[in-house]
Amino acid sequence: MQPASTFRMAVLALLWGSGFLWIKLALDHGLSPAQITITRCALGTLVLLALARAAGQRLPRDRATWGRLAVAALFCNAVPFALFSVGEQTVDSGIAGVLNATTPLWSLLIGITLGTDRGLARSRLSGLFLGFAGTVLVFAPWQRSGLFGWGALALLGAAASYAVAFAYMARKLTSGQAPLAVSAAQLMAATAWTTLGLPAAGPVHADLTALLAVTALGVLATGVTFYLNYRLIADEGATSAATVGYLLPVVSVSLGAVLLDEKVGLRVVAGMAVILTGVALSSRRRLNMPQRGATSPHRSAAEQQPT
Repeated sequence: MQPASTFRMAVLALLWGSGFLWIKLALDHGLSPAQITITRCALGTLVLLALARAAGQRLPRDRATWGRLAVAALFCNAVPFALFSVGEQTVDSGIAGVLNATTPLWSLLIGITLGTDRGLARSRLSGLFLGFAGTVLVFAPWQRSGLFGWGALALLGAAASYAVAFAYMARKLTSGQAPLAVSAAQLMAATAWTTLGLPAAGPVHADLTALLAVTALGVLATGVTFYLNYRLIADEGATSAATVGYLLPVVSVSLGAVLLDEKVGLRVVAGMAVILTGVALSSRRRLNMPQRGATSPHRSAAEQQPT
């Protein structure tokens, strides 16, 4: 990998992994989940619109594409963004990053349920069971101090929503044309979806920290990260870019521990290691199996969105 790509990957992992930190700070300093979600989508849209215009890419014009983008925006942006904000009201940001890593496991489970993943190797099935075993280890429902609750369920729901979105996008949005413009359109649709939550947003009682945190979440962790990932895919390929996903839980746990004084016990670290091992095993494909849409920059980037 070229030095420039290595640097870009490091920055990408830091910005994406920091998303959980920004959500936590925004919540702790006065913003509601609905306010965070709406602002995040709106700011991300503005960034991607600017980048698309600079790249000379135009928004889609046909209704069919906008209809498919509306479905993708609901499950890939509006729902998971809202659920992460809801979940982090009671769960540490580092844990949120770890649970986000279960998305590939949900994708495989959906593929098995729908029959789109057939002839699975034992290693992938083992990875599926191992990954969810790691999730149970993180939750530790058998302990009084375990994390299992509605907040944790919201975080798992967010990861599962990503998986539903990726299954849909793999079939309906596989074109790699104008990826910046298409993603801007998707976030624009997500912004429209999130405005339905305005009645639940409530009055704004945020301080400067909350405003700066949600700005960083929308501009850096949502808008800029797509561009960096898009460049990484273009320079190094989707397979190399996908390795960023393994760094995100490490970044989120580290930032939460250092900046928010979140306690990281041995059980959580062990659970994270087990989950990532399971993800690595479950993500393996047979060498002779074609990967539908794997070369699409838009799909590859969207499948790695962390929060």
